[in-house]
Amino acid sequence: MGVVSERARHGYREQEVAVASLWFDYGGTVVRSTDQERQLGVTDGTSILALSRDRAAEAEAQCMLEVHGALEAECLEEYIPALNSEADYVIQVNGNVHSLCSFTAYALGTLRAQGWNVEIDAGYPYDVVNPDVPWYAKVETPPEAETPDWFSLELGVDIDGHRVNMLPPLLDMLDACGEQLTLDSLLRVPARFRAVPAGVNRYVVIPQDRLERLLVILMEMYRGSRTADEKLTCRDLLGGALSKLDEELTQGGTRLLWDDAPGVRMKGRAISGPPPTTVHAVSLKATLRPYQEEGVRWLQHLRQQDAAGVLADDMGLGKTLQTITHLLLEKESRRSRTPTLVVAPTSLLHNWEAEIKRFAPALRTRIWHGKARHKSRDLVSRADVVLTTYALLIRDLEWFKLQPFYYLILDEAQAIKNRRSQAAKSVSQIQSEHRLCLTGTPVENNLDELFSLFNFLMPGLLGSPDRFRSYFREPIERENNESRLAALRGAVGPFILRRMKEEVARDLPPKTEMIRPVELREGQRDLYESVRVAAHSEVRKAIKVKGIGASTVTILDGLMKLRQICCDPRLVNVASAGAVLGSAKYELFFDLLEKQLAEGRRVLVFSQFTRMLALLAAGLVERNVKYALLTGATVDRQKQVKAFQDGLMNVFLISLKAGGTGLNLTRADTVIHYDPWWNAAAQSQATDRAYRIGQTSPVFVHNLIVSGSVEERMVHLQQRKRHLAETILGGCQETSKAFSLEDVEDLFAPLAE
Repeated sequence: MGVVSERARHGYREQEVAVASLWFDYGGTVVRSTDQERQLGVTDGTSILALSRDRAAEAEAQCMLEVHGALEAECLEEYIPALNSEADYVIQVNGNVHSLCSFTAYALGTLRAQGWNVEIDAGYPYDVVNPDVPWYAKVETPPEAETPDWFSLELGVDIDGHRVNMLPPLLDMLDACGEQLTLDSLLRVPARFRAVPAGVNRYVVIPQDRLERLLVILMEMYRGSRTADEKLTCRDLLGGALSKLDEELTQGGTRLLWDDAPGVRMKGRAISGPPPTTVHAVSLKATLRPYQEEGVRWLQHLRQQDAAGVLADDMGLGKTLQTITHLLLEKESRRSRTPTLVVAPTSLLHNWEAEIKRFAPALRTRIWHGKARHKSRDLVSRADVVLTTYALLIRDLEWFKLQPFYYLILDEAQAIKNRRSQAAKSVSQIQSEHRLCLTGTPVENNLDELFSLFNFLMPGLLGSPDRFRSYFREPIERENNESRLAALRGAVGPFILRRMKEEVARDLPPKTEMIRPVELREGQRDLYESVRVAAHSEVRKAIKVKGIGASTVTILDGLMKLRQICCDPRLVNVASAGAVLGSAKYELFFDLLEKQLAEGRRVLVFSQFTRMLALLAAGLVERNVKYALLTGATVDRQKQVKAFQDGLMNVFLISLKAGGTGLNLTRADTVIHYDPWWNAAAQSQATDRAYRIGQTSPVFVHNLIVSGSVEERMVHLQQRKRHLAETILGGCQETSKAFSLEDVEDLFAPLAE
């Protein structure tokens, strides 16, 4: 059989195709498969003798050739061969290089192994490297003065001692991928194997599934930048991907030759490896639970590897205690020679101070807060832990920038979820040897929030903001791109520790969540519909003129009015609202509360609207029910918390924003969410004020929802965002779509019957 390439017409296009001619050798007499019986014969010099052909063997050979993708030329109506073509068969008339190279590498190799004599034309442009050729990986670290925490990678094949860098075409694939759905969309024509260029008219053929796995590993490291000699550069903290590369390329007996700088692969393996087996802080005044010990070992492991991370345990699992234990270990080992700075919301400063005094009195603590804070400047350098707030860090940034710190720890680190915020910009300017984020909600709304945390922790790990958005966020959120999801989880996985209460705190009592639906009646229903129609019209006009991205204020304003009507018409500044008497949800709330109190329950009530809390407070006064109240205007938070925890009141009215974090209210056994919030994570944090370590009673959570309204539709959006967080942090394999025009239309839809 002979294989050549030629220019031929297929339909209306001229393209290059591979063609094959098939011959059969009968004792020195060679005949083509297309030769007819009458043309065949041999001569003894005086007469022509008939040639006996083995038709069965010829048919078997033709069948074998066709099995490997060859098509009879005379059966292809749209195929017009080149002039003087002797082609019996055409290999993939669509000209797909992957199919052609697959044929060259595997079909021809198989045919030769079966005893076929295969001749390939010297000008055939689909020269395929032996699939068993060894690969090589060259890892280098840059000069210390440049970027000491980075390395470069060259990856290629070794052909008879000559190395060919395969990274350029592989990275070109990733660059071309853009926001497409899958890696396979790069190569739209189906083929079992993919051809990767390895020089002029030379290709390395890789099975499709293996190539996808290889590209996912490269995705973990590639951030869109290459060196002048076409090498990939990335943070050494991503060196764990090199072990995956080694495992993938050595499967099936392929050799991978390593030429690597000392320590890079070792560090990568260490980061992904197990933490220390035991840790013990001598002066700790607490007994850690097993999962808390695991958390402390993880923190120690990150510090040993000079890596930063996110302790993202569920609310109530003791992130503060684990962090305090870690800092105590650092002091006892004499590694911390400068203070640690803890930045937290104002409401949590005294909680941190109390926890340190209770569990680690050996840690000298100073609070940087209050008007007289600058008078204690000299004490800061002698402290082990300095506590301050995000607001004061921004205000006193110039002073803080001059102070070297051992650790910079951000509590409720979602405070920097917007990388453009003053808080995010300020914390990134503080000098520290190590960095740590504490948050139960590292992803609340979208993946840009995760990027902001890692941009603070380890700048450059996830690339530039634009690259991250086009490469990870948009494909994952909009298109459910599993390849990008796997690459992102591979990149950040070693630096996030996430445990849920259901997994580790099995001694916690059960938590029961319930939806309490209520229907709007008469005047309240009419008010909702009239405001909805007007708001929907305004939103559509805004989107038509400015687009959905620039219409956020108009959208949120309209939705806010509808949510307020669901809560109580008295919240809405609309003339027609004054004529509406009564609120269906208000009545449901007091009916529910009366039953809960009659059963001896202790109730937390959350609402986003402080004016709604004021209306509920007035209703409690009318019914002679004592209550505690916590909003942004509350002066003495601890007094309100103590009154509830001491049993002086059985109802605690709490603003979601002011009291959704930083409170330990384990005396409560009932939570009522008067109105749902967009963010499922924030609402769950509020619930966890009661459902946390120390709770001994079953907790019941009641969500008051107006049926068929914007509130009910918000619950569905909550679920999407919850899936997004769970997808990145582990466990859930399902991705979620981003907020869209369809979502807006759904939220402003008429009240369902």
